[in-house]
Amino acid sequence: MIRPATLQDLDALVVLENRCFDIDRLSRRQFRYMLTRANAVTLVADDGAVRGYVLVLFHAGTSLARMYSIAVDPTARGRGLAADLLAAAEVAATQRGCVDMRLEVRPDNTGAIALYEGHGYRRFGTFDDYYEDHMEALRYEKRLIANLRPDMVRVPYYEQTLDFTCGPAALMMAMKALDANIELSRRTEIRIWRESTTVFMTSGHGGCGPQGLALSAHSRGFDVDLYLSSREAMFLDSVRSEEKREVIRLVNEDFLGQIAELPIRLFEAPLSVAELQAGFEAGGIPLVLISSYRIYREKFPHWVVVTGFDERFIYVHDPYVDYEKGKTRMDCINMPILKSDFERMARYGKSVQRAAIMIKKRKA
Repeated sequence: MIRPATLQDLDALVVLENRCFDIDRLSRRQFRYMLTRANAVTLVADDGAVRGYVLVLFHAGTSLARMYSIAVDPTARGRGLAADLLAAAEVAATQRGCVDMRLEVRPDNTGAIALYEGHGYRRFGTFDDYYEDHMEALRYEKRLIANLRPDMVRVPYYEQTLDFTCGPAALMMAMKALDANIELSRRTEIRIWRESTTVFMTSGHGGCGPQGLALSAHSRGFDVDLYLSSREAMFLDSVRSEEKREVIRLVNEDFLGQIAELPIRLFEAPLSVAELQAGFEAGGIPLVLISSYRIYREKFPHWVVVTGFDERFIYVHDPYVDYEKGKTRMDCINMPILKSDFERMARYGKSVQRAAIMIKKRKA
């Protein structure tokens, strides 16, 4: 029988983990977190004793599931338990509204690879130096809902290296998709931040506003369309000091002055998902400012880059990887988000500010 795990299974799960793995083991503390606090489900194969388990993580605000770990007791192998657990994990993910399941596997784990490929998982990349012994991980994915295939631009992924550089990271990914010569490096990331920062935001370093990112993209040889719900400075609601607020206003005025002198098209109107899709299909790569609350349950402005669309979903690369919650870069690549959810997500602050930037190849 396959059933949801409970805290009463904690001892058995730890014993099973230690029997199945020599390295990269989940600790007792990690299992407890997964069973009590994580956005996850743990299922166990139980015939009077726990013979196997599968652990699936869910990404809040998206329709993406990740199979984090699967194990079967060595004494119970050969009974099809791994296949049963995998199928149960897919059912649990589908019931949560997920359309994609992703996982990582060691290249030398031929049995697991055969299992996944035999159940329709396709390899789509690798992570270098992923495991404790520095072995790479093979990345696999399966579409859980038939006839739902996104036609995605191959936007490369770049993870932000600082808490306040989501904007530069998103812009770098968009530019690289249009020009292979763009450098994806921390030097470029910090340089764009210096060009685009609002100087202040909340209590830490200033993030990047849409005007500054638009100027950075234009200076690197791209055509840029900028869409704002208002020309007024953004993020003022999150800054208490009037002196800091005045600095943000001055930076905003300076950016707008520079934009007025350049062939950057500025539209004082937000973009709908339909309009984002039309621009994407015409060859542009959109960057969109969202509120992170629906994904991370924290209210801060956050930039993502759009990578594709299908009938129900918009797909994005999120440059932020929440390692504290067990996430990896794999969870942040081509994240499927319901279009209706994205419409609500693509706004920030009490004043409902909205911003998007369409990056395009420069016309001759």
